[in-house]
Amino acid sequence: MLYRKIKDKISKFYDDNPKKVLIVDGARQVGKTFIIRQVGAEKFKNFIEINMLEDKLLRKEFANVRSVEDFYIRVSSIAGEKMQASNDTLIFIDEIQEYPELITLLKFLNDDGKYRFIASGSLLGIALSNITSIPIGTIEIMQMYPLDFEEFMMANAVGVDYIDFIKDKILKRESLEEVDHNRVLDLFKKYLLVGGMPDVINSYLARKNIQEVRTIQNTIINLYKTDCSKYDRASRLKIQRIYELIPSYMENKKKRVILKTIENKSGKVSADYQDEFDYLINSGIALEVKSISEPKFPLLQSTMKNLLKLYMNDVGLLTCLLYGNNISPIIENIESINLGSVYETVIATELKAHGKTLYYFDSKKQGEVDFLVDDYNNLSVVPIEVKSGKNYYTHTAMTNLSEIKNYNIKSGYVLSNSKIVSTSEPITYLPIYAIICL
Repeated sequence: MLYRKIKDKISKFYDDNPKKVLIVDGARQVGKTFIIRQVGAEKFKNFIEINMLEDKLLRKEFANVRSVEDFYIRVSSIAGEKMQASNDTLIFIDEIQEYPELITLLKFLNDDGKYRFIASGSLLGIALSNITSIPIGTIEIMQMYPLDFEEFMMANAVGVDYIDFIKDKILKRESLEEVDHNRVLDLFKKYLLVGGMPDVINSYLARKNIQEVRTIQNTIINLYKTDCSKYDRASRLKIQRIYELIPSYMENKKKRVILKTIENKSGKVSADYQDEFDYLINSGIALEVKSISEPKFPLLQSTMKNLLKLYMNDVGLLTCLLYGNNISPIIENIESINLGSVYETVIATELKAHGKTLYYFDSKKQGEVDFLVDDYNNLSVVPIEVKSGKNYYTHTAMTNLSEIKNYNIKSGYVLSNSKIVSTSEPITYLPIYAIICL
């Protein structure tokens, strides 16, 4: 059984017993339903699950629910025997975005106090944007992502004590011994191949069959491409086209979305594709990295809307598209293969899983920095450079930014395959797997 950090957060939510409804948001296939079932079974005597996608396709019992009484009647027809005391009963509304009006109804169900509620959604960001009355103060949204690298290590029988040992060494700015470095780096490379989708990891753990892994990954990719059926044909085609182009954008020097490639038309601006970008980002199948005009805290103040990077939400899906069943580009050090896009993707997914909003900086004068995140403790920003090759001490842009006093950069990180941990103020050089505790 795969360990997920979010399970502890959901359990704590119900231990603290806030008078709120929890909604777990995230892309399809990241494991939301499974983890909610686990928590529901462990913490409540009565667990009722209603899948609104199945209802919409088959029964349509909840299609016209507009009141608390209507909702309870529909639930009782399915699981009336489980509708017991409030503290003993959890009602799980899966795929709640299929009936957006239920999100508004959550306030009244919560106020009624008869039962506890939890919901999940795979396109929740889009559903919320179309709701005129969002029950602020009633719902709490928890974001869920594919398994991060630490969770992947645990799935591969790496103990918590060993992971704590790695974290402790990194936080003390000490290098791992060669044997430990090689072990963790080997796992990291396998994570690049497998990624963090639960079904993919379970298949890998059971049979270690890369072809089977790639088959599941291709199924998820196709699901993501066809999951925008609610849009008209023109928008669907643009969404699918942008998603298909993400790997090629990553292979470009600037890695930005090139608008003219979407429809092979010049003169397009970001606003022409705003709905399509919103779908990809809000559905969780693409990660947004915003451009900034100046690397100063807070980064939100200098966001530039017309220069956007998109990353896939899972590094395993990217390596599936790039290399198919050939594992050599990842496992072996082939000089002709540039893994920059792969390494940047895995760092983007890790930072998002750790709750970071992602930005990048690019200037003709100062150069480009892969990622910047806000440092709220020091009222500063932290630049992060990702190096897949050997020349990890070459980082002109980061050096330039750190020398400008007005930017107030107190720390920056360069991540690479090297096991050496060293610091040349304000820049610290870390192995790529150090992202688990950055």
